This record gives sequence, structure tokens and C-alpha cells, in this order.
Amino acid sequence: MNVAEVTGNIAPLAFGVATIGPAIGVGIVVGKTVESVARQPELQGRLTGLMFLGIAFTEALAFIAIAVAFIPFP
Repeated sequence: MNVAEVTGNIAPLAFGVATIGPAIGVGIVVGKTVESVARQPELQGRLTGLMFLGIAFTEALAFIAIAVAFIPFP
């Protein structure tokens, strides 16, 4: 068994692990936004915009991790 076979077998596992962190992060961001809107409903518009910005940055980390999994290492 050579290195390419092992790397090929580990890549799907890397995809799964790469999505765990951002999924937890998005859950925390959305949960805190809902909590903040419940406390101050008049700030819903601003908080929603900030929430989507936070989700975008968090998901960018997931895309970077998935892209790194495609890099062939010798």
C-alpha cells in the first residue's frame, strides 16, 4: 500500500472533519443572534446582517479546509 492509496482513503474523512468546526460555529452564531433579537427586537435588522457576515466568514474556513484536502501531498 503506497502513500497515494492511503491519502485517497483518508480524503473523505477529512471532508467530514472539516465540516464539524464550521457547523458548530454557525450554530453558535445563529443561536446568539436569536438570543440578542429576543433581548432587543429593535436591532433585528443590524443583528441579522452581522449574523450573515459571521456565517460567511465561518463557511469560508470550511471551504478552505475542503480545498486543502484536494492538495496532493507526496
